[in-house]
Amino acid sequence: MSQDPVADIQGDIAYMKSLAAEGRDAPVLVGPILVAAGLWFGAATVGQWLIALGMIPLTGWGVMWMWVGAGIGFAALLYVLIRRIDAAAGSRTKDNTAIGAAWSACGYTIFGMWLVLMAFCFSTGNWSPMALMPSIVMIAYGAAWFIAGQVAGRGWMLLTGLVSFLGAAALAWFAFTHWTYAIYLVLMVLVALAPGLHLMKLAARTRH
Repeated sequence: MSQDPVADIQGDIAYMKSLAAEGRDAPVLVGPILVAAGLWFGAATVGQWLIALGMIPLTGWGVMWMWVGAGIGFAALLYVLIRRIDAAAGSRTKDNTAIGAAWSACGYTIFGMWLVLMAFCFSTGNWSPMALMPSIVMIAYGAAWFIAGQVAGRGWMLLTGLVSFLGAAALAWFAFTHWTYAIYLVLMVLVALAPGLHLMKLAARTRH
């Protein structure tokens, strides 16, 4: 510790300024996670669509395990991505901490609702409520985007959240039809893959 109190104060002020600058300039870092979600679950949606069209001979448990496999693949990649994000500059800023928490809550909400629906379907033998799972996913995405938009002050994030909510309603309207898979695939591009790629591009630009 310095013997000069003035030097200590100046050092503390400089440190606080550097933290403030880091928080102001740090990019939003969840882009890779959104891209991974868009790719894994988008691929599973394409598979589900082809099954519905009779192009892939898969039914019952095979369909469920296809989605479980997509979830496991995403979870494994998520483990790696989170550690890379935690090691990146700016990951500890208030904005990234809050946005990361919002997307974590989104993931836990989706998983929790999936467990609830699975428990109901197994206990009743009625699997029709699972048709609402895509809408539930979009509602969770919409909530996360609204929080991220308010934290980061980005209007396009709020708009993406609105698209998610409207998409949830559209998915419910077209449930039990082949259209639901096409709509869900488009939504995964609009609210996960494309925004994730945009955030990654912004992050790369900030680093340079």
